[in-house]
Amino acid sequence: MSDDPQLVTRLLQEWSNGRKEALDELMPQVYQQLRKLASRCLRDERAGHTLRATALVNEAYLRLVDANVGWQNRVHFFAIAARLLRRILVDHAKASNSRKRGGGIERIPLDEGVMIGPVASAELVELDEALKTLAEHDQRKSEVVELLFFGGLTYDETAAALNISSATVHRELTMAKAWLHRELARRPA
Repeated sequence: MSDDPQLVTRLLQEWSNGRKEALDELMPQVYQQLRKLASRCLRDERAGHTLRATALVNEAYLRLVDANVGWQNRVHFFAIAARLLRRILVDHAKASNSRKRGGGIERIPLDEGVMIGPVASAELVELDEALKTLAEHDQRKSEVVELLFFGGLTYDETAAALNISSATVHRELTMAKAWLHRELARRPA
């Protein structure tokens, strides 16, 4: 499918205005980009991670369908999608940590098509906690990291989503990376 930003924006606005068919037209337009975002999110996960890009996109889709958002444009859509993907990965890691400790065991039938492994990504949970702490101190720096790294947005797209310049995105990212490095280094191993 084409990656026509105007078409995507028009379909998002029609969907926001209540035309349910617009969602059916929108998904083929954005699926490949969502899949790329999901693959990017999973790229840094440990070897053998059993949550796959397709399952991640499907879960994000289910959450997006239920979202009550006044979509502004394509960049806004992918910014929200990036946050959802991050949230899904963190929830997956937390659930896996819980299973490792024996709590909250839930049977999942094979026909659901998602196999969830017992090993969690503790680093992802730590990064999520550090980003939440950063957001308490400086929300914009946290959003820049989230959009660039979890969302796969470019500097220009991140700048547009946050209504700042690309140079400001670069400065905020530099400061956020330094802050996160210091924060993660002082947490107990």
